[in-house]
Amino acid sequence: MGQDKKVILVGSPNVGKSAIFNALTGSYVTVSNYPGTTVDVSHGNIKVGAHHKFSVIDTPGMYSLRPITSEEDVARKIVTSEDAGCLLHVVDAKNMLRMLPLTLQLIETGQPVILVLNLYDEFLARGMKMNIAHLEHDLGIPVVETVATQGLGVENLCSRIVEVMEDRYKFTDVKKVVYPAEVEDKIRDLYGLIKNRYVLSSRALALLVLQNDEYGLDVLKEEKEHESIKEITAGLPHERIEREISIARHETAQEVLEERLGAATRKSSGWKEGLSQIMVHPILGLPILAAVLWFGLYKFVGEFGAGTLVDLIEANVFEKYVNPNVDIIFHRMFGDGIFFGLFAGEYGIITLGARYAFAIILPIVFTFFVAFSIIEDTGYLPRLAMLVDRMFKKIGLSGRSVIPLTLGFGCDTMATIVTRTLESKKEKIIATFLLALAIPCSAQLGVLLGLMGGKPMMMCIWAGTVAMVFLLVGFLGKILVKGEDVSFFMELPPLRMPSFVNVFTKTYTRMVWYFKEIIPVFIAASVMIWVGKITGIFDILVRFMAYPVKWAGIPENASPAFLYGFFRRDFGAAGLFDLAKSGELGGNGLLIASVVLTLFVPCVAQFVVTWKERGKLMAIGMALFIFPFAFFIGFLLNSILNGLGVKL
Repeated sequence: MGQDKKVILVGSPNVGKSAIFNALTGSYVTVSNYPGTTVDVSHGNIKVGAHHKFSVIDTPGMYSLRPITSEEDVARKIVTSEDAGCLLHVVDAKNMLRMLPLTLQLIETGQPVILVLNLYDEFLARGMKMNIAHLEHDLGIPVVETVATQGLGVENLCSRIVEVMEDRYKFTDVKKVVYPAEVEDKIRDLYGLIKNRYVLSSRALALLVLQNDEYGLDVLKEEKEHESIKEITAGLPHERIEREISIARHETAQEVLEERLGAATRKSSGWKEGLSQIMVHPILGLPILAAVLWFGLYKFVGEFGAGTLVDLIEANVFEKYVNPNVDIIFHRMFGDGIFFGLFAGEYGIITLGARYAFAIILPIVFTFFVAFSIIEDTGYLPRLAMLVDRMFKKIGLSGRSVIPLTLGFGCDTMATIVTRTLESKKEKIIATFLLALAIPCSAQLGVLLGLMGGKPMMMCIWAGTVAMVFLLVGFLGKILVKGEDVSFFMELPPLRMPSFVNVFTKTYTRMVWYFKEIIPVFIAASVMIWVGKITGIFDILVRFMAYPVKWAGIPENASPAFLYGFFRRDFGAAGLFDLAKSGELGGNGLLIASVVLTLFVPCVAQFVVTWKERGKLMAIGMALFIFPFAFFIGFLLNSILNGLGVKL
């Protein structure tokens, strides 16, 4: 059988769609214990036996065929435009009542649907019971229970997919939602006017039109009776009809599950629920957050990664063996000519670019990815979102924004893409701006933590300054950026012990990304610096950079590091690391340089993504504001420290 038929994965965020995708295709898509992981559409292939091969599409999370966020809109477009051989509706088995209404909507599309009850081990752990055969009979579609992360039920799921694809499963008695008489009458009226064939059934399109859905109205523009359709829907109480449709679906879901779902008998998960409540408590949750930051970021990433591992690799590998031998080899090849400086010397591809990438940034990125993978796999991030939601509302954000902002500590570029999952344009703009201004990426953060390691006062002032800037700019953004504030709802997944396999796989794939995406940037930056040196442009730019650097109270010799920051902020942080290690930068100057570099303009990659996501005017405007603002904050901090007579 060919690949003309598609399997499309659909479901709410954080139900395991990506885990199902990985299990079916053998591909790896980041699987995290928090909503919003899938921000793009992933494609793969599934092969069952020797004769069956299908393409598989993993969509972003969605709650309904009536989208709210741009991510849901992407998922809806795929479901309504791709002629699927099979829709896999992946649900969290223990939350079936909340998720089954979407199953009923998908059934209404007229496409073949398989209901996948994922996380079935957690369902059973709660003492819940389900007669799968009876549920399948009631819905009229295949139902499969799975534990995707362990591969349980995947083989059975593959068999059911083949059964559906070969038309051996007859969807002859699927569950139909019966709506109030007024709605059913309108559906019949519209049904008779829809003559063309679409991916969606006429009933599904009629329901969308009755809710004044723009997509449904747009699809039916080609109908001969389009004017009659408009007449039927004109003046209808669309909001009331939408509410009645939603109520009918939920009542139908409750009716289906009432006899099939056994009541939960709470077992030994009580301590987890208690811990979960503490994590989201506005006061009791703060010590846990402090512990996560202290042990996860400061001790593990800052001290072990940026301290122990960096010293081990840089001192014992590059300083002792690599750089001296590279200088000797290329001096023999090129003498003191210009090509010597391309590979060796102060700014060479190997002696600077490779040393920064492998000896300084790589161990920091590695330890951060390990720590972050453990934190996200436990289910702590959604609880952090709940914890900060009240504070975030003061700066025009919701708790949902904690996901891209936290991801920013890994990579601001990827985090900017993840802002797509936010509901309003206002929230997207504010979150994007804060990512560009006040969220250091993993490598930059690790280097800065390493620089300030053993200097708790310096670190507290740095963190306090950046936090105050974050809150102040966010508060101003809430006032200046037009748009309504959004409400916040997020499904809390259960707390789990992190899976070694999952943590290892996430860290591995992120390290592969680092090698592919970041190291070439470091090499390219070295080449550009070399070109700048031989043409004299680099020296001119360094002299220009010296003015704001000195104005902010930073030693002039730090100017090249800020110039590196135009390529990547972590590249600039590595430059500060070099100066601090040699004793050329310390005390108040080191603190101010760390603050300014944290607030410095976004790297080239993040700037390009911001241009793509928010538009060129906003990207350029953000960069033009951030550059002088960062040095202004440095100037204020230096003035305050001098006025108070503080010497670090």
